[in-house]
Amino acid sequence: MRVIAGELKGRRLLAPRGWKVRPSAERVREAIFSALGDIDGASVLDLYCGTGALAIEALSRGAASAVLVDGDTRPALGNLENLGLGERTELVRSDVGRWLAAGARDPAATRFDLVFVDAPYKLADRVGQALDTHLPRLLLVGGRAIVESGARRPLRLESLEPLRQRRYGAADVSFYGVRGA
Repeated sequence: MRVIAGELKGRRLLAPRGWKVRPSAERVREAIFSALGDIDGASVLDLYCGTGALAIEALSRGAASAVLVDGDTRPALGNLENLGLGERTELVRSDVGRWLAAGARDPAATRFDLVFVDAPYKLADRVGQALDTHLPRLLLVGGRAIVESGARRPLRLESLEPLRQRRYGAADVSFYGVRGA
C-alpha cells in the first residue's frame, strides 16, 4: 500500500498483519481524492483512522493539518513517524464517539474542511447516531464529510446533505456537506 499522489507519492504505508485495521484500498483513495479536487490548505479530521492512509494522502496532496482519531493509534503512529508528518498532525487515542461528543460540546472546538469516516464496516449501525449528532458541528461551512462503509450495509448520515455516492467493490463511499451551506 502506497501514497498515491503529492509530495509523498510512492512512499510505502505500513498495515501490520494481524492488526485489526482495514485500510482504504488505493483504488478507493484515488477515487475519493479525484472527486475532492484541490485540497490545498485544508484542515482534516480522520475518524477511525487505522493506518492513517486517508489523512496521509490528504497531507501529501496539500492539506495543512490533520487530526487522526482511533481507539488504537499504533498503526497510524508508525506511518506518521516514518513519513515525517508529526508536525502537521495530532494523533488522538480515544473512542471516536466519546471524542466527538466532547469536541462538539466545546464551542471553541476546531472545525474542519474535510472529515473522513472509515469505521469498521461491522460497526456502521452503531456509530451512525453519534456521527449524525456531532459531525455537522465539526464541519466548516463548505466542508465535506466522506464516509466509507460496507456496500451491503452502507452508513448514511441524515444530518448532512448527500452530495455524491459511489460503490467500489465491497466499499460504499458517500460525500456529504452541511445542509444549507
